[in-house]
Amino acid sequence: MNTIFIDNKKYELKEIPEDTPVLWVLRDYLDLTGTKFGCGVGMCGACTVLLDNSAIRSCSTPISQAYGKKITTIENKEDKELNSLRVAWKTHDVAQCGYCQPGQLMNATSLLKSNAKPSKEEIITSMDGNVCRCGTYNKILTAISAVAKG
Repeated sequence: MNTIFIDNKKYELKEIPEDTPVLWVLRDYLDLTGTKFGCGVGMCGACTVLLDNSAIRSCSTPISQAYGKKITTIENKEDKELNSLRVAWKTHDVAQCGYCQPGQLMNATSLLKSNAKPSKEEIITSMDGNVCRCGTYNKILTAISAVAKG
């Protein structure tokens, strides 16, 4: 039996091939559709989730790497950093089309879990690779900076 913990809930996975990407386990097997499919090769960051609090690209990470570990998704309602970022996203009117925003929020959450007070340069470096077609990068930077300042 392969066990994973997603948003503080335990799942026993049966009959799922070990090379199935985390993204498809979330979306197709567990009906957790908040995590988005973007490029499918780990380049755009739309599918970002946390694996033991570190950002991963769920489209290119096999589920076997998550066995026994904790996955945090955009659907988590209890995560302190994620909830603070959600408020900042709304306050600073970050989202436009919104498609990349779950991945942006999860990558920012990972940053704040490892560095609660990142500099502007650290935020930019950490968020590099999460692509936003609407170009909301300045608003994302403002929102993350606001949470980091407290």
